[in-house]
Amino acid sequence: MLGIPLGLLTANAAEWLIHKHVLHGLGRKKSSFWSFHWHEHHRASRRGGFRDEHYERPLLGWHAQSKEALVIAGATAASIPLFPVAPFFVGTLWYAGFNYYRQHKRSHLDPEWARENLPWHYDHHMGPDQDANWCVTHPFFDHVMGTRKPYAHTEREARDIERKAEREAAKRARAAKKRAPKAEIPAAA
Repeated sequence: MLGIPLGLLTANAAEWLIHKHVLHGLGRKKSSFWSFHWHEHHRASRRGGFRDEHYERPLLGWHAQSKEALVIAGATAASIPLFPVAPFFVGTLWYAGFNYYRQHKRSHLDPEWARENLPWHYDHHMGPDQDANWCVTHPFFDHVMGTRKPYAHTEREARDIERKAEREAAKRARAAKKRAPKAEIPAAA
């Protein structure tokens, strides 16, 4: 039974390490296999206000979400040889892999749910520092490693939301002004 808490700790540590060093380290290089995370997923999340519409695609294909699922499946499959000696540990790793994908997908299809239930992950994408808040399912290792930086439900977020609303209102006003008919100047007699 000790395998269950050890599996949860291992999975959370793996989330932190892989997200920080692989997905953001190697992933920033466009030529890397891992670039899908930074160049597709992060871009879509920022543009969509945390929503990543790519999660609506089927897993069959070669895109960010299928690569994410493939990596999770491969990582959990790598633990199969340990099953005879540590079945609870391995079972917990399998659960953690499934749970990671399920929560990550749901969070990017329902940003308000994520903001309330996974604020640390929302903070990672929408906060000012995308090099913090590495954990997705639980922020335990972010706290341990000192990388947890709250953003959701802070004064900073409220100011950012207000500024964004002001920019969008100004943009709409400029567009309306361009569409409005110009007043004709009477011709001189």
